[in-house]
Amino acid sequence: MTHRKLEPGKLVIASHNAGKVREIRTLLEPFGIEPVSAGDLNLPEPEETGTTFEDNALLKAHASAQGSGLPALADDSGLCVAALGGAPGVYTADWAERQPYEGEAGRDWYMAMGKVEGKLAEQGPDVDRSAYFICTLALAWPDGHAEVFEGRVQGSLIWPPRGTLGFGYDPVFRPDGHDQSFAELDPADKHAMSHRADAFKKLVAASF
Repeated sequence: MTHRKLEPGKLVIASHNAGKVREIRTLLEPFGIEPVSAGDLNLPEPEETGTTFEDNALLKAHASAQGSGLPALADDSGLCVAALGGAPGVYTADWAERQPYEGEAGRDWYMAMGKVEGKLAEQGPDVDRSAYFICTLALAWPDGHAEVFEGRVQGSLIWPPRGTLGFGYDPVFRPDGHDQSFAELDPADKHAMSHRADAFKKLVAASF
């Protein structure tokens, strides 16, 4: 398959998650790309109705490309825990959703980390704590062309959460070969090895 090249200029990041947009901006700016977020452009967030990371990434990328008339990049990523049959998986963010009656709506990642830990604890002290983060990037153009790139990082889950530098489930994820959680690592070190970095290496090799 011949990959379409990305030209320098504006690229819509199909996300309203500030942490994710910041990470992607850091990875793309060296290539003359000017990342602008879907939130900055007031583009609506499509409902993520896909049952796979690829489905959801493509859904978001196509929606932003159509809405903006610019190429768009979407990321669908999540945490997959071996002992939970791959959960939370595509529902990674849903596990953090607060119920409306719990005050303001939104995402509570500490609650989400607690849910994962609670389910592991039910399986006893010898439970397999291995897990991986997966990132699926979808790059879409206004004419409907799209390409997909996938990256992973293996690790294990720790408890209690440690560190304040990451977002999402980073404080409970310790990548293989390291003593620190993703939220304790210097952001530059995390960027160098993360699931998103792995997917980006593949995107960069194909697109520039």
